[in-house]
Amino acid sequence: MVSHQDQSKDSGSKKNGGKEQVPPQDKSSKEMKSSKKMKFASSSAETEQTSQTTISDDSKTGRGMSTMPRVVKRKLQKLRPIVEYNKRGKGVGQAHIEMQSYIGVLARSRIPLVDKKWSQIPKDIKEQIWEAVDMAFVVGQGGKTSVLASASKKWKDFKSTLTRHYILPYTNDREKLSQPPETYKFIEKAQWDAFVASRLSKDFESVHSQHAQIREKLEYNHRLSRKGYAGLEDQLEETMPGVEIDRSTLWKRARQDKHGNIPDPKVAEKAKLIVSLLSLCFKFLLNCELFLLRRMLYFSSCE
Repeated sequence: MVSHQDQSKDSGSKKNGGKEQVPPQDKSSKEMKSSKKMKFASSSAETEQTSQTTISDDSKTGRGMSTMPRVVKRKLQKLRPIVEYNKRGKGVGQAHIEMQSYIGVLARSRIPLVDKKWSQIPKDIKEQIWEAVDMAFVVGQGGKTSVLASASKKWKDFKSTLTRHYILPYTNDREKLSQPPETYKFIEKAQWDAFVASRLSKDFESVHSQHAQIREKLEYNHRLSRKGYAGLEDQLEETMPGVEIDRSTLWKRARQDKHGNIPDPKVAEKAKLIVSLLSLCFKFLLNCELFLLRRMLYFSSCE
């Protein structure tokens, strides 16, 4: 069922002919090839065994529906990628990235497009999402709780994307709002009409304005893609073996471009301040150690 929606989304984007605004895609994740090998668990009706074989997946890892054919194929082969985690319990690696893409597909296609809170979504729908993910991946840490938390966020993000890219820009063009976007043709018209009406209401306008003000105060946004801080830490641990990756290093690296520069002057200034403060802290700790050492030598000489 979902793979059919995948085709609808892909075909829809081609039919646009460039006329309709499409939300920006994460190019880095689209063009990224997996440098790691994924571990798989092979399962049968009675037993499940972890395979020692690792399989390198060099196919593109784009957002959303592009993950679906691979997932469906592996489910038919009864192969489940094993999701790996770093020492802090955060998901890392190719299997984790693909699982998150799959959760996004399920959240967009199986959860009704209604103006409700996540807590109001029927439990059977949430259960269907968890079962679909559990059949496709060995989730590991976090299990059902982490999967549904991710689905909740992706569902909210999807509604936000529709609002920002397909509704608010066309408030004066009701014809544009009369049908679901070509990119998301799987959305039922009745749901779309109700969603559009809710987004054009005065109540939503007030809430949207408040959120916009909050976003303006976020001065130091990072440049990470779906890999997040956990993926960045995993990457740095590979390229900097034996070096402890502290939070200040992660903060700075998360805001650098591919050349190691921080384009935003305000963020660059803050990064310099962090480095300066760390240097002062290091000098202070070093002086404290020297002071204690001298005191110990003094008292030992007095004995």
